Amino acid sequence: VQLQASGGGLVQAGDSLRLSCAASGRTFNRDTMAWFRQAPGKERECVAAITWSGGVTYYADSVKGRFTISRDNAKNTVYLQMSSLKPEDTAVYYCAADSGPTLGVPRRSYEYDYWGQGTLVTVSS
Repeated sequence: VQLQASGGGLVQAGDSLRLSCAASGRTFNRDTMAWFRQAPGKERECVAAITWSGGVTYYADSVKGRFTISRDNAKNTVYLQMSSLKPEDTAVYYCAADSGPTLGVPRRSYEYDYWGQGTLVTVSS
């Protein structure tokens, strides 16, 4: 079972990036998927999550209106479109899967069963 995150890089403030997370080894179509991030010296935080149907999403206040999470179940892939990036968005971004069952949209790292290796996003001012 593997989650492979990609798409990170070095960008300037105001730029956009799209992260991708490809799942393999099992079907994640019924899982809630999420993107977490962890900046140096800070705790890992959930920035966005999406239920298996895509019908329910969650966004951290700090990214609302700038980030969009989506998924393509046919491709077993989840995306995070990031726009208007800020230096404070600099972090390692991880994708995660919750196989459930979980009420609502989980936001805590311990609620997720599978993790990708992380991709670094650096936003320069």
